[in-house]
Amino acid sequence: MNLHEYQAKELLKKFNVPVQEGISVDSVMAAEEAYRQIKSETNSKFAVIKAQIHAGGRGKGKIVGSEQRGVQVVKSAEEAIEVAKNILGGTLVTIQTGPAGKKVNKIFIAKDAYYDGPSPTKELYLSILLDRAKGQNVIMYSTEGGMDIEEVAHSTPEKIFKEWIHPSGGLLPFQARKIAFNFGLSGDAFKSCVKFVTNLYNAYLGTDASMLEINPLFKTSDNKIIAVDCKLNIDDSALMRRPEIAALRDVTEEDPTEVEAGQYNLNFVKLDGNVGCMVNGAGLAMATMDMIKLSGGDPANFLDVGGTANAETVEAGFRIILKDPNVKAILINIFGGIVRCDRVAAGVIEAFNKLGNIEIPIIVRLQGTNAAEAKKLIDESGLKVESAILLSEAAALVKKAVA
Repeated sequence: MNLHEYQAKELLKKFNVPVQEGISVDSVMAAEEAYRQIKSETNSKFAVIKAQIHAGGRGKGKIVGSEQRGVQVVKSAEEAIEVAKNILGGTLVTIQTGPAGKKVNKIFIAKDAYYDGPSPTKELYLSILLDRAKGQNVIMYSTEGGMDIEEVAHSTPEKIFKEWIHPSGGLLPFQARKIAFNFGLSGDAFKSCVKFVTNLYNAYLGTDASMLEINPLFKTSDNKIIAVDCKLNIDDSALMRRPEIAALRDVTEEDPTEVEAGQYNLNFVKLDGNVGCMVNGAGLAMATMDMIKLSGGDPANFLDVGGTANAETVEAGFRIILKDPNVKAILINIFGGIVRCDRVAAGVIEAFNKLGNIEIPIIVRLQGTNAAEAKKLIDESGLKVESAILLSEAAALVKKAVA
């Protein structure tokens, strides 16, 4: 589950991680009030308005129909009002959103972190994620923080450092000091960085995060280390024990069909192809998608109905797949292990009758427990459904349907 920047920062503060403070708002009037409040609390010359969407690259992204970027510096209440008008309700397109972009429903009015002080400021980069190859969490960091970190990783990979954390020992003090040293810090900034990295790793573990990225990680002019931006992804499987984090979910940022699928406990991911898939089991779903590609089609989705498929889940799967106008055929591929094939076949027939006239070809491949009985039910139903027993037969029918 993804979180907005303002939500992630609130979580980090619970672990004593210093962040760039600010106020999240969803209206122009509230944006003006937030700006005036921030100006009254600080002597800074400006504030920063940030669009809140589940995507990176906001600083370079633009609002559709204008030159307004997703991150904007403002120096007056009037300017804050104008920027808020342009961003709120607009569609922000970034390198991570694709051309469709994302609608901006909230903005974050942040305090200035670039105030004057005795030493120069510095933008750094730090992230924590799981290295599956090593089976360990890894801290990735660089002295070249900011909007061009992707280019840094591509052109000068030697500037990206990595520190692996052994699961039994956790982050050790010398590792936090090593990170601060490689950042080129000294004195108070060095001490602040060691504490920051330690608390940040505790936040990563304490929120069951799958990825935590701070870009930029900022050294202020008075040698403080703060998170100016934060991207935090939470492991979906851990949400059952993190109800306070699960409550932060913003479904408006997610694909509506994926949200609907979740209500029926269906594992669904929308893709760009023309053949809808309904399968039980993730491994079989992946094999089915490969088979569709080999037969000349492209999978329109990944849909795993699980091992307890019934008429309700099959009907929900049909309804979700049919919402995609690009779908030219639907392939149902079920292996009857935990669930009986005849039960799935009955669900297909019931769903077909409930949903009414379905014009596109439906191909059903059932194998395993009661597969013969299931094929008989399908063949005798009178519906425009083609059945198959072998995967090769299903492949041939898919090829015919998309030809």
